[in-house]
Amino acid sequence: MEEEVVALIVGAGPAGLAAAACLGRRSVPYVVVEREGCSASLWRRRAYDRLKLHLAKEFCALPHAPFPDGAPTYVPKREFVAYLDAYAQRFGIEPRYRTSVESAAYDEGAGRWVVTARDTAAGTEVRYAARFLVVATGENAVGSVPEIPGMESFPGEAVHSSAYRSGGRYAGQRVLVVGCGNSGMEIAYDIATHGADTSIVVRSPVHIMTKGLIRLGTTLAQHVPVTIVDCLIVNIANFIFGDLSRHGIVRPKPGPLVLKSKTGRSSVIDVGTVGLIKKGIIKVFGGITKIVGNKVEFEDGKEGSFDAIVFATGYKTTVNLWLKDDKRMLNDDGLPEKGYPNHWKGENGLYCAGFARRGLAGISMDAKNIANDIAGNFMSG
Repeated sequence: MEEEVVALIVGAGPAGLAAAACLGRRSVPYVVVEREGCSASLWRRRAYDRLKLHLAKEFCALPHAPFPDGAPTYVPKREFVAYLDAYAQRFGIEPRYRTSVESAAYDEGAGRWVVTARDTAAGTEVRYAARFLVVATGENAVGSVPEIPGMESFPGEAVHSSAYRSGGRYAGQRVLVVGCGNSGMEIAYDIATHGADTSIVVRSPVHIMTKGLIRLGTTLAQHVPVTIVDCLIVNIANFIFGDLSRHGIVRPKPGPLVLKSKTGRSSVIDVGTVGLIKKGIIKVFGGITKIVGNKVEFEDGKEGSFDAIVFATGYKTTVNLWLKDDKRMLNDDGLPEKGYPNHWKGENGLYCAGFARRGLAGISMDAKNIANDIAGNFMSG
């Protein structure tokens, strides 16, 4: 038997919770299913200990619930999880946990999304017939690790950043961090300050900024053309950090806010990593060509021996494994085919929340748009 639901939300991370809250406020009945045994599992179980939100709290609140007055400007992981728990309680959101969606296909005759899921606790199959389907599993479903020739020969520990918690366990070891995004740079800092001999792979141009500069830029961009704002904050950043090209770090040609808007790539918020790179405490290498035992060879001809490798190489979505009949709402990588801001709506009552690569602010916009659209269709039909 299929359970008839008006709106089925897949995923109980920030995007799923925000969509549920917005639908609830519009009096649209919904069900949230989540494969893990808790909400926001990425934040609870796969985020390193020292993580804080990289944007100021005014840009990170979910719809209809600003952060408490006493919250710090840059909210730590633990307080953000507590905020999400309070958010779910406030809006009466009760996800059905350990419910893993295996397929979702549109039934043209019935005008419903037929969703098959597995209750992993009971080991039974569950089926839903939903008028509206909201995919809120996000861009960060599973860790992505690149294929490197010889990786299987590496004798040491090799982990994805989703399994990394603290640098304490690496004290005294030679550690290579692969990836120079926010996670990679912060993990490298954490490992180095815990006494490891630390190196980082920087393959691509990257904007290094301070939290204050990104906050200033994001605020100014609401009133001033973004290209002018980019020029301003890049000049200030260059004054603060100096020329980093001799350390193997170069800036992309587009400014940080334009780059984020067009590609979803974020600037790196420096937590002290740049200072350690300048002092030679953290060494910078180019891309990896191959691994032979504990020896890693790099594109620039250099090589080094390491005891452990941490891959801060991002995540990928798994939506394409179970979502059928999406009419190319999502591309082969499981990301929206349409560009922002029209990415969130597909056909036949299909929506996606949290796939715009615009952080928590993007999630809030998606949730409001989706709820408004569903409410309009629900009330009229």
